[in-house]
Amino acid sequence: MAEMSVEVVAVERRLWSGTAQFVVAQTTEGEIGILPGHEPVLGQLVEGGVVKVTTTDGETVTAAVHGGFLSATGGAVSVLAESAELGEEIDVEQARRAVADEDAAERARASARLRAAGQSA
Repeated sequence: MAEMSVEVVAVERRLWSGTAQFVVAQTTEGEIGILPGHEPVLGQLVEGGVVKVTTTDGETVTAAVHGGFLSATGGAVSVLAESAELGEEIDVEQARRAVADEDAAERARASARLRAAGQSA
C-alpha cells in the first residue's frame, strides 16, 4: 500500500502528523484530494473548511481549518492553517450556538467545526 507523510499544523500547535493514504481539503479553487505520488501542488485553504486524512490504519482524522495553505509533494502533505481544531476536540454545543451568530465569518467557522465533529449545522 502506498503511503505519504502528513502534517496538520496550526499557528499555535501541531494537530496531527503521521502516515496516510489519502487527504481531502477545501481550497479556494475547490475540493482537492491528494494520494501518494501526487504532483507537487500548493493550495490556499478556505475559511471555515474541513480537512480529512485517511490514515494508513484506515482511520479518518478530521479537522476544521480556517485559512492557510496546503502543500503537497510526491511523498508528503503539509496543511498549514491559521487556526484549526481536530473534530474530536470540538465543543459541539458551543459550535451550534455560534452558528446562530450574526457575523458571517463566525457562522462559517462554527459550521466547519460542526462538520469536522461529524455533526450537521
